[in-house]
Amino acid sequence: MAAGGGQAAASFLTNLARAAIGLGVGASLVNASLYTVDGGERAVLFDRFRGVLDETVGEGTHFLIPWLQKPYIFDIRTRPHTFTSKSGTKDLQMVNLTLRLLSRPDVPRLPTIFTSLGTEYDEKVLPSIGNEVLKAVVAQFNADQLLTERPHVSALVRDALVRRARDFNIVLDDVAITHLSYGAEFSQAVEKKQVAQQEAERSKFLVARAEQERRAAVIRAEGESEAAKLISDATAAVGTGILELRRIEAAREIAATLSRSPNVVYLPGGNNMLLGLNPTNMVQGR
Repeated sequence: MAAGGGQAAASFLTNLARAAIGLGVGASLVNASLYTVDGGERAVLFDRFRGVLDETVGEGTHFLIPWLQKPYIFDIRTRPHTFTSKSGTKDLQMVNLTLRLLSRPDVPRLPTIFTSLGTEYDEKVLPSIGNEVLKAVVAQFNADQLLTERPHVSALVRDALVRRARDFNIVLDDVAITHLSYGAEFSQAVEKKQVAQQEAERSKFLVARAEQERRAAVIRAEGESEAAKLISDATAAVGTGILELRRIEAAREIAATLSRSPNVVYLPGGNNMLLGLNPTNMVQGR
């Protein structure tokens, strides 16, 4: 009886272990048959017999055949990329440019991207085409034009990069030149040029001022000559009476000025002298 009970218990435990193993295997198979695509992602399935499937899998939980199929997840959100390029201008000056891109994959073309480039498609493509386009565009302009025509340069870079990225099924949402700097030699040359231009402008100002002063001197001399001629003509016409009149008017102005001074007193005498007064000693006439 006891032996029969022991066999039953052993059989029950064996069946329980088999059920647990079966459930574990089943759960593993179910887990291996499911995969999840998060928000902002897409999946591409690789089949061992058919290769990369043409359909792109969207967000959510999906089934696959274990071992036979394998999912590859792509981030389809816009991502920034920044790189620096050293390029030569039309006048053989070297400039350093920093370019910032906002890129994302063309979702319907993800199987093609995976087949030709892999999951790291942007790191393989964008730096190479970015440097290529920058060098080609910068070579069309002189160094100073890169500053004066920067919007035009940026537009050319943007259009060329968008076309080149399309060849690799990559969409560019934004392209911008964030930094531009020249070499030390060119910067010194620009500084010297600015100083020379300022000196030239200053020289022009000095020349213009000297010319104005010369013209003023000529006009003043002509005026004085004309005044002397008029006085000479008047003297010839009416004699020296006008000169006496001028002398009297001048003497009158001098006398009026002296009469208002507190330090001057008129002393009657033979010569009608005008003497100054000392604050302590009064000068008396003889």
